[in-house]
Amino acid sequence: MEHTTINSVKLVDIPKIKDVRGNLSVVEKDTIPFDIKRVYYLYDVPSDAYRGGHAHKEQLELLIALSGSFEVTLDDGKSKRSIILNKPNKGLLIPKGIWRELQDFSSGSVCLVLASDVFDEEDYIRDYNDFLSFKD
Repeated sequence: MEHTTINSVKLVDIPKIKDVRGNLSVVEKDTIPFDIKRVYYLYDVPSDAYRGGHAHKEQLELLIALSGSFEVTLDDGKSKRSIILNKPNKGLLIPKGIWRELQDFSSGSVCLVLASDVFDEEDYIRDYNDFLSFKD
């Protein structure tokens, strides 16, 4: 398996078009390094709850805080890093083989996820010890 690390995780600038009527941001083929096959979003997450708690074997994801804020804790099996997402023109590109947990959702926050593939339960690693074995 290709060993992805915390250093493989990137914040991506999403182009922002400023206008007195409001800003517009666009995600197009040149913004992210994969074709989007699935789009979903998390909302109404209680502030004391967390989401994620898994890694993907092959799928790539881009997380965007469309509204509000939340914290993403990333883990490559050796190192951990936390990033707060709170701007709708910044996306967090998470490569395959990175464990992620999302927590500390602010009131009214919305997390948009753009994924490189359709849902496939076989691509998920949902047990942390299995994740560590997968990374070896």
